[in-house]
Amino acid sequence: MKPIKEGATFALVLAAIPLVAVLGAFVFRERFYSWLSLCVAVFSCIPLFYSFERKETRSEELTVIAVLVALSAAGRFVFAWIPAFKPITAITVIVAVWLGKEAGFAVGSLSAVISNFYFGQGPWTPFQMLSWGLIGFFAGLLSRPLKKSKILLCIYGALAGVFYSLALDIWTTVWAEGTFSLARYLSLALAALPTTASYSVSNVIFLLLLAEPIGFKLARIKKKFGLFMKEV
Repeated sequence: MKPIKEGATFALVLAAIPLVAVLGAFVFRERFYSWLSLCVAVFSCIPLFYSFERKETRSEELTVIAVLVALSAAGRFVFAWIPAFKPITAITVIVAVWLGKEAGFAVGSLSAVISNFYFGQGPWTPFQMLSWGLIGFFAGLLSRPLKKSKILLCIYGALAGVFYSLALDIWTTVWAEGTFSLARYLSLALAALPTTASYSVSNVIFLLLLAEPIGFKLARIKKKFGLFMKEV
């Protein structure tokens, strides 16, 4: 049953959710973004809810994830006054490394939509949810080397900043052109280099500051209460 579950998770994360985000950008553009965000949020939680229904995920684990989403969103609020300098990516990566790829995807995706109630919902929201979710998902897949090496963790954080910026530039290109234009995309990516650099640097700084204390707390929660052990 586990290979089937893993296959379904990969299908959701790498196919269904990106399809929803891309179709929203091309087909609906500025309309129905609230509905699209809801679809992405529901899809993000399906693996967790499926495990919960099969008694593979405990209610305490869902509570921990909810608290981490709130913490991640709050971190974005606190640093709202500094453009492109937020701890949301770092927290998402830390959660994924210590609690697994499904938890990482859920925290990254849901943190985007929750925090956007303050920063503003829009047709960009599904792309933000997808980008932060994928950052968490792949951090979970690479959890062993990332947990062992602070250097690799920082490199991943820097690359995550580049990925997030480039992913959002896709939406900006489609929004401006009504279709995807490689020339405009490259020009936008070039113009956004200072912002991309800020994303990357902030991710590294927050990972250096938060990885050890938050990772220690999450490790204690796992050991003390026996949570998220299926990801080990």
